[in-house]
Amino acid sequence: MPADLSPVIAATTEWLTRSYPACGGALASALCEAQARQAVTVAAWLRYPTAMDAALVCLAGPGGSGRLDRIGGADTGTEDGTERDADDAAWRSWVDEVVASWAACLLTDPALAADALAGLAGSEHVLGTPPDFRRLTAPDDHDREAAALLRHPDLLAPVAALHHGPLLERLGRGRALAA
Repeated sequence: MPADLSPVIAATTEWLTRSYPACGGALASALCEAQARQAVTVAAWLRYPTAMDAALVCLAGPGGSGRLDRIGGADTGTEDGTERDADDAAWRSWVDEVVASWAACLLTDPALAADALAGLAGSEHVLGTPPDFRRLTAPDDHDREAAALLRHPDLLAPVAALHHGPLLERLGRGRALAA
């Protein structure tokens, strides 16, 4: 089985960009998606650091967006509890709550994002070519404007708080929450 996290990365990125959409037109949407994808990729690589970890999550599935949807107020079902759209339910099943939470933490804290990238040094995911995540770690004015909702600490706080402690532990920072 390939150690490909692309279904988890794609679905979790989709969830973030639907929940915290771009501010502006097509260029803003592309910039917002790029930032979300970079944050989700770093979070996924931290969460599933080995090929075995990635293969296991692809085999078992990441758990889906149910809790995130409830926290974010997404209306994904009908009153009788059935899903509105099978295609919508399919991609949502690949959303990883922990990865979304960690990505939210990284999007709202540039120092934490830099630490996360440093934490990937030597990882199986970055062997060979060092990744370029400058939209995550050093967004310019256009990036910040496009992703104003996606990077807003107050808006992302409920999602970021879900698994902030384990991210800090993974990065060797302990469990203290940022003030």
